[in-house]
Amino acid sequence: MKLFLKYLAMHFKSQMEYRISFLFMVTAQFLVLFTMYFSIIALFQKFQNIKGFTLFEVLLCFSTVLTGYSFAEGLVRGFDQFDGLIVRGDFDRLLVRPKSIYIQVLGSAFAFDRLGRVVQSITILCISVYNIKISLISFKMLVVLLMVLGSFCVFAGIFILSASFCFLTVQGLEVRNILTDGAREMASYPMGIYKKGFFYFFTFIVPISCINYFPLLYVLGKSTSTYYGVLPLMGIIFLAASLVVFNKGIKRYQGTGS
Repeated sequence: MKLFLKYLAMHFKSQMEYRISFLFMVTAQFLVLFTMYFSIIALFQKFQNIKGFTLFEVLLCFSTVLTGYSFAEGLVRGFDQFDGLIVRGDFDRLLVRPKSIYIQVLGSAFAFDRLGRVVQSITILCISVYNIKISLISFKMLVVLLMVLGSFCVFAGIFILSASFCFLTVQGLEVRNILTDGAREMASYPMGIYKKGFFYFFTFIVPISCINYFPLLYVLGKSTSTYYGVLPLMGIIFLAASLVVFNKGIKRYQGTGS
């Protein structure tokens, strides 16, 4: 953890060398998320609900997944850009260092400009919780926090799985955007509104529904199953499985050949 915090401080200090550029990037990320937020608002100007879900219920779904995704995109950037480490031969140098390879890959890059998204998504989350009237000291509030944690774990796991494919293809696969940006966009709305094929894929293969949709049903009182409330923990299992796959990739890795 000490090494991770050192990496974090080092990257933050380097990005602060160009403060105006950093502020522009944070503002840009903030405005991009603003457009997504207003698109939901505009949708509810035409419709009273979406399959029984009201505006603030959808915004709760939207904000939990966006908060987790924004943290994952900022903190797990090293795995998202892992193909660069392979191509440049930098990963070979990391392997000979007497420190955890996972911490070194994590520490290779951080995206602090995602702070704009984090601030706005947390703000929308707070507004949604207030309007739905979820008690801050209730089990339902704990479930909401678990939804954010589960979202972070799932998207971090997707980034790590994408990095694992680089051991086979060298370059990262653009198809991963289906599982990152695509899954984020889909999970911005309750997953139950989609066709069964999509719903099953994002439940049993990539457990987005487990960390977002089913817990949402419990929080909103649309289901009384306490089991739904603990399903976000599936995100931790998915992350652990992703790390196992990445570790197997390391064992098969034979170097860049340079």
